[in-house]
Amino acid sequence: MAAFKTPLRFFNDIDSVSKLGLLSLGLASATLLVFVSFNFINRFSGTKLTLVAGDEKGESYIISKAIEEVVERKSNIQIDVVATGGTKENLEKLEKGEADLATAQADVITEEINIIRNRNPQLSEPQLQVAERTVVILYKDLFQLVVRDANIKKFVQLKGKTISLPAKGGQYESFKQVAKHFGLSEKDLKITGLDSNGKSNPAYNDGLADKDFLGKKADALFRVRALGNRSISALVQKSSGRLVAIEQAEAMKILHPALESAIIPEGAYGGNLPIPETDIATVAVSRLLLASDKVDKDVIQEITQIIFENRREIANAVSPNHPEVKPLVATISQPNTTNSSGIPPIHPGAIAFYEQSQPSFIQEHADYVALLLTVVLLIFSWLRQIKIWIEGRKKNEADEYIESAIKLMNKSLGDVVFRQQLLDEAFNAAAKALIQERISQESFRTFNEAYKTTREALEREAKFDIENIEKNQRELAAKYIKEVVELLNYDMQNKDLLQQKIDVILREVAQRLIADEISEESFRTFIEAYKTTRDAIERN
Repeated sequence: MAAFKTPLRFFNDIDSVSKLGLLSLGLASATLLVFVSFNFINRFSGTKLTLVAGDEKGESYIISKAIEEVVERKSNIQIDVVATGGTKENLEKLEKGEADLATAQADVITEEINIIRNRNPQLSEPQLQVAERTVVILYKDLFQLVVRDANIKKFVQLKGKTISLPAKGGQYESFKQVAKHFGLSEKDLKITGLDSNGKSNPAYNDGLADKDFLGKKADALFRVRALGNRSISALVQKSSGRLVAIEQAEAMKILHPALESAIIPEGAYGGNLPIPETDIATVAVSRLLLASDKVDKDVIQEITQIIFENRREIANAVSPNHPEVKPLVATISQPNTTNSSGIPPIHPGAIAFYEQSQPSFIQEHADYVALLLTVVLLIFSWLRQIKIWIEGRKKNEADEYIESAIKLMNKSLGDVVFRQQLLDEAFNAAAKALIQERISQESFRTFNEAYKTTREALEREAKFDIENIEKNQRELAAKYIKEVVELLNYDMQNKDLLQQKIDVILREVAQRLIADEISEESFRTFIEAYKTTRDAIERN
């Protein structure tokens, strides 16, 4: 009890903001724990789905059983495949929520959507409330008409004939579409699947229809089955049955967008004596795997991924008793929901898989992207090389200015003044090159440092030269002053000779002054000495 009170006392001691933070953190942790636990349990407990797949002898049922086996082996999803009377019943179960997945003929689904659209013309395409969502296209079903009477060569010639056909499911709906296109109504035909009151016999199936045809109780038999179907093969090989063309598929597509043109190739049901003897035109329709819009997106995404990534295993899972069905697995494909395709919208889970499996823009256009990158890199390399070349030229020109400035320190190039003039000219040329962007600012700064250094050196040299000149002038002036003063030591008796000598010295000093070999100041000093000496000579 004391242990329990301690946390409560701690909780009471903290401030209100901290209490709110702790409560929020605790609530978030609890929510996360519940979410993780739910997903963990859901993941390992598995999902159970019901798949309605038509007649047990039909290709869609056989492929559905193979898909069931592979999906259950590859995931925790459990699928229960149920045999039904065909597409019509499958769609009804899907609408009522009695099934999660279904196989169906695309044309029958289109008719259902058209009925909803006609009842509610104000609804836009996204608002159409249909439970069906497309997952994959399993294979193509072909409309196949088998007759016993050699005189029946066209569908329209079935008028007044008995057709061996169960009056239920998508197969029956497809037959009525074709009959209506050729102007035949139910009154023009006798359908074995209808009772005497014209109502569908629920117990009548494809097996009984085959027996009626083989027993010559019917003139023709209609099937919507994949090419190479075993029952049709038996009918055309073991009886006098012949395949008859069903033409004008493109015309039928105007009202029934899900229908396509197809060919039953020569020898499809026998090669020695080819059955049929020539290629026969007919109508094809996609057999779809549908899912209810209420099935979780992640579940459908996982199923779609397993189907597309394990088609070989699905083919191997097909019953050995039905080898003709195995090749159909290879035709499983992604649906195309363009306006002309005539199939329901794709389930969000399937879209999630298709979008992640589709190549990105870069992957899809890898060649062009690689070419573009190559061109960009080449252009970049060219620009870089041009830049390097331009910078190199700028550097070389700047180096020339720097070198010319440094060389002017050499005395052999002339006197200081001349070299200072050359240095100023180099500075003006460099400044002009900077303005014209022939050299960079950084290079100009480097040149300016060299210019200053050379300028200072030349100024020091000039100052030194001036000092030497002044020194030499002073020494020269002192020499002449000494010569004048020494004349006082000569014999004063010959005044004229002394005056001549002193005048010679004066003229020589004057010439030195004119030649700038003696400064004016030194000359004035000399004149003072000259006057003093001359006066002394004259006095004596």
